[in-house]
Amino acid sequence: MAKVLGVGNALVDLLIHLENDNLLLELNLPKGSMTLVDEITRALIDEKTKFLKREMASGGSAANTIHGLASLGVETAFIGSIGNDAIGTFFYQDMINSHIRPVLKRHQSPSGLASTLISLDGERTFGTYLGAAIELSADDLTPDQFEGYDIVHVEGYIVQNHLLLETILSFARQAGAKISIDLASYNVVEANLEFLRQMVTQYVDIIFANEEEARAFTGKEPEEALHDLKMMADIAVVKIGSKGSLVKPAEAVMVVEPIVANPVDTTGAGDLYAAGFLYGLLMDLGFEKAGYIASLLGGTVINQPGAKIRPTDWDRIRKEVNGLPFL
Repeated sequence: MAKVLGVGNALVDLLIHLENDNLLLELNLPKGSMTLVDEITRALIDEKTKFLKREMASGGSAANTIHGLASLGVETAFIGSIGNDAIGTFFYQDMINSHIRPVLKRHQSPSGLASTLISLDGERTFGTYLGAAIELSADDLTPDQFEGYDIVHVEGYIVQNHLLLETILSFARQAGAKISIDLASYNVVEANLEFLRQMVTQYVDIIFANEEEARAFTGKEPEEALHDLKMMADIAVVKIGSKGSLVKPAEAVMVVEPIVANPVDTTGAGDLYAAGFLYGLLMDLGFEKAGYIASLLGGTVINQPGAKIRPTDWDRIRKEVNGLPFL
């Protein structure tokens, strides 16, 4: 059975439904932005929204991808870092409930929490407290944690800790796993460009980027960027939003059309796209079919708030994937 290990920031998404936008002004959170906040602001957001409608789900880029793969029946595990608190326990239990093996280091800092304040017009404003999520270190890892996996999937945010990323990639390579990375954020790419290029060239087999990340990484527009990425990795994928995606596994470029969607919230779209694509590769379905499943997952998650696909939608997706003539 195929096995995938994810490594990334263990965050819990707290979806908060605002009654008006006054709180955004009070908290100095620009509407529609993603702002990193400190522990004091995190606690203030929690206090001021405790009487509003709220819901939680485990999150983080790599964790979202692993959730998608687990929901498709792949054996999975996730390495991350949480705090000794209720938020950390929630993340751990959500992993268990989703049939993902959690390999979580506990730290004294509060667990990472991404507060997502949802305005009445649907606009989302993020106040993200990283906390214990970024306290995972190279010393927390051992080579045996990477053994037995077909793919190790890493989120680009890890690159901010150079030693941690290189240790992850080195252990994954020693274990004989294919290495997949999602660049995750154009500003993170820009801040770590030389090192990230070195790591991709030396270790990475599959690279995912959206057009902004691809431009930050190569200085080029999507199709030219795709060619540059392919020179560094075996398989390159550039996602171009509503236009679909470009995949280059060999000399030819494959265009993957998007599915018809009614976007409500694009959070998690790239993460679920990666889950669908990696699933197709693991099942030896070929790149065209892997691309279709990737678009199916990415196009489904944007039809609802949050970065998780609803259970009823997963039922439909599994039926569609299992019913496809190529399976």
